[in-house]
Amino acid sequence: MKGKTNFLNPKQSTRFIKAMGRDWDLYLLLIPGFIWFIMFCYVPMIGLRTAFYDYNVFKGLSGSKFVGLANFKEFCSGPDFVRTIKNTFMIALYQLIFCFPIPIILAIAITEMKNKFVSRLTQTVTFLPHFISVVVVCGLVVNFLSPSQGIVNIILKKLGHEPIYFMVLPQYFRGVYTSMSLWQNAGFNAIVYIAALVGIDPQLYEAAIVDGAGKWKRITNVTIPSIMPTIVTMLVLQMGKMVKVGYESIILLYKPTTYATADVISTYAYRTGICNRNYGLATTAGLFEAIIALIMVVGANRLSRKVTESTIW
Repeated sequence: MKGKTNFLNPKQSTRFIKAMGRDWDLYLLLIPGFIWFIMFCYVPMIGLRTAFYDYNVFKGLSGSKFVGLANFKEFCSGPDFVRTIKNTFMIALYQLIFCFPIPIILAIAITEMKNKFVSRLTQTVTFLPHFISVVVVCGLVVNFLSPSQGIVNIILKKLGHEPIYFMVLPQYFRGVYTSMSLWQNAGFNAIVYIAALVGIDPQLYEAAIVDGAGKWKRITNVTIPSIMPTIVTMLVLQMGKMVKVGYESIILLYKPTTYATADVISTYAYRTGICNRNYGLATTAGLFEAIIALIMVVGANRLSRKVTESTIW
């Protein structure tokens, strides 16, 4: 039939079958992850229909009233819309400015250290906080910033300052949350860049040394350009996660007094759905958030293609 396009021609099909037979054990290992991905990432998408219903948990979708775009109109015209959008992007911007480049700098610093013991110790110390439970980390932050017994306010008192109620004052929330995220994840995120740095051809550094390049010149002219594809890939992936902004931590840290700077789309959806039982509106907020994430990923990928010629797809 003319005009019909085959995804695989006979030669490609034969090569694919041979590859499957040769690496069958690797494909077998892929199956559990594939099943998990389908079950927990694609099957739940069926529930997105809830955004178009006045959902009743006892009646289910079949017994709930179809309201079309009414939930979207309510969300976009509600008093919390502007605040949640602004806070989501502001916290995401803080994450992008501080939490994205620091792991790159940390990875370069670790690989450039001459003392291997100090290098390994630094990597271990910065890597371990990632495995501490979010609940524990948030508890540590609350205790450290306590106005009466927190170590930060104890130091401020010793210096002659009044104690600061960090966790109830909205102007401090974004800084506290960003610092906590940076401490917990910088070492773990640096692993990808360390792996990319190890793969750089040593001959490039030797040629730079012969040309008289110092350490800073080698970093700017050899190291960073060599890992730029990795940086771009991680940036595009980060753009997709930006609107999520680690809402679990925010829920554990924020209070009604800090909603002005801490309430994001995810926490709004949590309060609306779990606390107020308005599941249709909560699903609408989550769907809106997913659409923003998709737009940001596609935009970042296209921008990357124009600027660096390195893209994910």
